[in-house]
Amino acid sequence: MGFLFALPFAMGASGYWLAERLADEGILDLNAAKAWERDLSMQRQELQQIRKQTDQELEALTLKLAELQAKLLRLDALGERLVDVSDLQGEEFDFSALPAVGGPELAAGGTIGGPGVLGEAYQSPEISQVLDQLAERINSREQQLEVLDDLMSANKLSSDTFVAGRPITKGWMSSRYGKRSDPFTGRLAWHAGVDFAGKMGSDIVSVAAGVVTWSAPRYGYGNLVEVNHGNGYKTRYAHCKELKVKVGDIVRKGDVIAIMGSTGRSTGPHVHFEVYKNGRTVDPAAYIHRKPR
Repeated sequence: MGFLFALPFAMGASGYWLAERLADEGILDLNAAKAWERDLSMQRQELQQIRKQTDQELEALTLKLAELQAKLLRLDALGERLVDVSDLQGEEFDFSALPAVGGPELAAGGTIGGPGVLGEAYQSPEISQVLDQLAERINSREQQLEVLDDLMSANKLSSDTFVAGRPITKGWMSSRYGKRSDPFTGRLAWHAGVDFAGKMGSDIVSVAAGVVTWSAPRYGYGNLVEVNHGNGYKTRYAHCKELKVKVGDIVRKGDVIAIMGSTGRSTGPHVHFEVYKNGRTVDPAAYIHRKPR
C-alpha cells in the first residue's frame, strides 16, 4: 500500500526531470514536454484516486470480515447451547471443530496428480479468499443448526403427542377401569374409563397435544371433550361443568380444556377419563402412570 502512495510522486519527479533534460538537449520540444507533464499529472491523480478507492474497499472488507466472524461465534454459541439442552448426541454436532472436508487432490487443470497448483509454493490467501472460507464455515454451521432444529422439533412433537399423565391438577382416582357395580342401578356393569373426583370448578387438562374433535353435551357423558392425538390415540373428558375449547382447536399437553363438574350421568363432581387406541378403549391407568418422554 505504501508503494501505491509513493508511486505517483516518484513518477512525477522522474518524469519532470526527464522532460526538462530532453527539452534542454533539443530531443523534445517544449510543448511536447509540457504535454508529457500534463499526462503525468493526470496519471498521478488517477493513482491517488485508485489508492483512495483501494483503502475504502480494504476498510469495507475488514469490516465485513469482522461481522462474519462475530456471526460465526454467535452461531457456534447457539449450537452448543441447543445441544446442551437437548437429548441429542453432542458428537454429531461439534460446533467447536472445523467442518470435516476432503476429496482427491486435483491439479489446476482438474486432473488427479497432474502438474499445476500442487507443485506451487504456498502463498498467503487474499482477503476475498478468507471471506469465502469464513462464509463456507457459516453455511456449514447454519446447516447443522437446521438439522438440529428439525430433530428437536420432531422430538418435541413426539413428546407432546405422547399420551401420559393425569387429566386433573388436583383430585384423586375414585373409580377404576373394568367391571364394577353401577352407581345408579347396583348391577354389574362395564366402566370404560377411570374417574377422578375433585373440587367443583377444578381444572381438567389434556394429557397430550392434539386436535379437539368433540366439545358439546353427549348422552351419558354430560358435557364432553374429545381430543385426537394422532397415531390411533384419542382421549375423552366427561361430566364437565364448563367447556374451554371448541371443535377444531389445537391443544397442547397440559392445556386446560374444561372445568370439573357433575353433568350427565354423575353422582358428584369428577371427570370421567377414557383412552382410545385404534378405536377401542384401553385401561387409562397404563397411561396415567406412564413416564413422560
